[in-house]
This record gives sequence, C-alpha cells and structure tokens, in this order.
Amino acid sequence: MTALSNEDSPVYIRLRGTIAAGILRGDYRAGDQLPSVRAFAAEHGANPLTVAKAYQSFQDDGYVEVRRGVGMFVLPGASEKLRAAERASFVDNQWPRILGYIDLLGLDAADLLERERV
Repeated sequence: MTALSNEDSPVYIRLRGTIAAGILRGDYRAGDQLPSVRAFAAEHGANPLTVAKAYQSFQDDGYVEVRRGVGMFVLPGASEKLRAAERASFVDNQWPRILGYIDLLGLDAADLLERERV
C-alpha cells in the first residue's frame, strides 16, 4: 500500500513511510512502543490528526497494536510482513517508472547497478 517516501504523496503517507523505514531498519522492533502521536507530530512538524491517520493505517494493516491507555506497539512479524509489502509496492509501482526513466535517458541498467556497487 505504501512507498517508503515520495515528496508528491499526502503527508500521512510520507509520515507512514518514515515509520515504515524505522521498522525496517530495526529502530522499532517487535514489542517496541512507537512514539506517541503528539511526540511524533511535534518531531516532524505535523498535525497530530495526520499522524494518527498514519498510525491507524499501520494498525489496519496488522503491523502494530494499540494498548489502551499505554500506546501503540510493533507486533511480532511486522518487519517481515512490512518488507514483503514494500517490496511488492516497489516492484509494482516504482520500478516500472524508474525503468521507464532509465530507458528514456538511454542509460544501461546493468551499468547503473555496477556503479552503485563500487
């Protein structure tokens, strides 16, 4: 459902991408509490309602659970499930545009990949 980050995306999707990247990097592991909505909003200069919408999408997708009065916690397996979803999103949505741009510029994808490895 998401791309990790895209400047053209709605704010809640960009915030979701920030949280997703944190989960994928291991900043938030299974059992870890996410920052409160207010704290995350203040840190990122966002409206708390927008952050709540991003957090709700993680709950809807089964990556986190809410413990009433305590906070939101990353569920076991969330990182693996999220990585699979992000991979599928990349292959289905981002890669075709990237490949089209590579073709448009007359670049060779193999050369680009080799350049990154050096």
